[in-house]
Amino acid sequence: MSTFQKLQLFSLTTVAAFLVAPLQAADPLPSWNDGTTKQSIVDFVNKVTEEGSGDFVPVAERIAVFDNDGTLWSENPLPFQVIFAAAEIKRLLPEHPEWNDNAAVQAFIKSDVAALTANHNKGLLEVLALTHAGMSTDAYDQRVKDWLATAEHPRWKKPYSQCVYQPMIELLEYLRANDFQTWIVSGGGLSFMRVLSEQTYGIPPQQVIGSHGQATFEMKDGVPTLTKTLETVFVDDKAGKPAGIYQFIGRRPIAAFGNSDGDQAMLEYTTIDNPRPSFGMIIHHTDAEREYAYDAKPKSSGKLITALEAAPTHGWTVVDMKKDWETVLAE
Repeated sequence: MSTFQKLQLFSLTTVAAFLVAPLQAADPLPSWNDGTTKQSIVDFVNKVTEEGSGDFVPVAERIAVFDNDGTLWSENPLPFQVIFAAAEIKRLLPEHPEWNDNAAVQAFIKSDVAALTANHNKGLLEVLALTHAGMSTDAYDQRVKDWLATAEHPRWKKPYSQCVYQPMIELLEYLRANDFQTWIVSGGGLSFMRVLSEQTYGIPPQQVIGSHGQATFEMKDGVPTLTKTLETVFVDDKAGKPAGIYQFIGRRPIAAFGNSDGDQAMLEYTTIDNPRPSFGMIIHHTDAEREYAYDAKPKSSGKLITALEAAPTHGWTVVDMKKDWETVLAE
């Protein structure tokens, strides 16, 4: 081979390597800082998707479940659905003078968090139900859409649907690129989350599990109509999360992501004595400058004590938001 031919071959090889290198080096999680936390995610995904390995998990069983408030988007200064409910209470109160004698409504107006959250959030769930009882599901969905289109977060001055965590959006996309089903399993209202889940997270409404009430069906003026009622059917929090997963998914997840003690049962169900390789992750809110810092004493929701203590025992990865996230909110 002549010197000229060797140079040509070298040039072609170099160009090919240059073109391929960006594809090989593409980072699926660019908003995550390099370190053990990010690496634990990548290692798990590689492990369960490598055909022929003992840890390979078939596509049908690659199910990942996510809490919503405080895990996928912020939950401060209050969970966003609560802020929506406050707007609805204010709008509807003149039409419902009987609410002046309702203990839950009065606790809500007075911001009595203790009263609202007692007995598994009974008071809060009652207030949420009052704001839409008797409303058709279509009308409720439109109310949520209208509110999301106009309301802004008081601190960040942006729509609530944009107050999502960019690292978690990347994680959802990374998992789906590796043939995972991504589900929301949250204590928030089922109907509220379904309105925004697909556009915000890429999660279709049928893959959302949340707290919900009874709905009734009737033909109204020849139109099939579902109407929301006051009756609470299912509270998707704490031990309710594994129950909801069993009832609505029908398979045990292999990955679970949460941020509070309310997610502990879901993490336990996913990772303890699972016949498949499994992964658990807790988002620890440590960044007061870019978001909010809280754990044992949150301002509203998201108490994190026992799940954080249990993490080392069960091998759950704990995200230090301040250290592990290059970016917090999506642009």
